[in-house]
Amino acid sequence: MSASHVSVLLGDVIENLAVGPGDTVVDGTFGAGGYTRAILATGAKVVAFDRDPTVRRFAAGFPEDRFSLVEARFSEMDAVLGEGHADGVALDLGVSSMQIDEAERGFSFMHDGPLDMRMGADGPTAADLVNTLEPMELARIIFVYGEERQSRHIAKAIAKRRAEQPFTRTLELADYVERALGGRRGAKIHPATRTFQGLRIAVNEELSELEAGLVAAERTLKAGGRLCVVTFHSLEDRIVKGFLSVRAGRTPAGSRHAPPLAKGAEPSFRLLFNGAQSPSEAEIKANPRARSAKLRAAVRTEAPVWMAAA
Repeated sequence: MSASHVSVLLGDVIENLAVGPGDTVVDGTFGAGGYTRAILATGAKVVAFDRDPTVRRFAAGFPEDRFSLVEARFSEMDAVLGEGHADGVALDLGVSSMQIDEAERGFSFMHDGPLDMRMGADGPTAADLVNTLEPMELARIIFVYGEERQSRHIAKAIAKRRAEQPFTRTLELADYVERALGGRRGAKIHPATRTFQGLRIAVNEELSELEAGLVAAERTLKAGGRLCVVTFHSLEDRIVKGFLSVRAGRTPAGSRHAPPLAKGAEPSFRLLFNGAQSPSEAEIKANPRARSAKLRAAVRTEAPVWMAAA
């Protein structure tokens, strides 16, 4: 089955994975199967992960002897596959185009839908957070995850309105946030964009999932195996950059995302290139959603997996 989702930086990811026949690759974010399809074309085997049960419809037609789909979070790859199993791991982070485009998922206010935003089928919805969290906690989510400077004002306005009528629809919340901020006034993005981003990240625990997923990839990769991660906003990229920098021995001190645990620990990764790769102007023109994407990649060394900080 085809889908409107276009995989970002696909050629760069395949080039940096450098896999072929006989190799095993984890596609940690299966989605509509764009990366999986390209990886299979190299002759490699793919074990794909996705917590969204609706993506199984995109798994039809792949070779059964070289492809399997696991309905689980990518942070569980090491538990499912075991240590040192994979020759490559690819992660395409964030919400997929197909999720955004399906109004019933509630990820976007481009079309009206239920205020859901869950990538999986369990846990609290965005409506649950909006209608039940204390204003200060709601403001924290919108500020930290949405990087919205007017978070306290928005949270206060939401709390006042929900006391009279709970929020249930995407357009309802988007329109209310826009009014609370005084309209668009020439803004390049909709005034509710950052609020929606913050809620989506909180609902799906995206940053903690990424932190755990990077550690799981470290365990799952063989020596010489490669990790490629595509991010779409600064919060994700900061975590990936910090993790790989520390694991590659680029920084002497730890961070809350990647604390070194043992003095003298050998680097468990080697960076494949400095900094991050970005989409070409041609790719951005063909797929505007690629504009903010960044790719970071590294190769697993023979060093032991780093232990977690106590």
